[in-house]
Amino acid sequence: MRIALYQPDIPQNAGTLIRLGAGLGVAVDIIEPCGFVMTDRRLRRAGLDYLAAATLMRHASWSAFRAALAPVARLVLLTTQAELPYFRFGFAASDVLLLGRETAAVPPDVHAACAVRLKIPMRPGMRSLNVAVAGAMVLGEALRQTALFPGGSE
Repeated sequence: MRIALYQPDIPQNAGTLIRLGAGLGVAVDIIEPCGFVMTDRRLRRAGLDYLAAATLMRHASWSAFRAALAPVARLVLLTTQAELPYFRFGFAASDVLLLGRETAAVPPDVHAACAVRLKIPMRPGMRSLNVAVAGAMVLGEALRQTALFPGGSE
């Protein structure tokens, strides 16, 4: 299981998701370009000392990220454009949860490259959740389904 951030714009969200990955033992991929530098103090503040414990891979582009994916990896895009709710989907241990840019989501070619597109159902009139919150919700369900939570057998 991995989390991938497509060209993240907001360092606090990236830091929060990197911290989430570190805490749960889930690798995080950053697909550049980012809307901030990786040494941004806001990223460090959100990630705290967990950044050093994270398994983090940076990719210079979408194509570099795709080239680095394991052959068995399934790209699972979280998007408001999906029809399938995340809790009705069967996750696999090799899934990569892809989160789009906060200000622009993902472009059509990235959308089309994903094997699965999932949504978080919301009340009418609500557009979306914060990307870090959405990632945490879906990652929690994915780890539950695949029994990959650290210490999950306890």
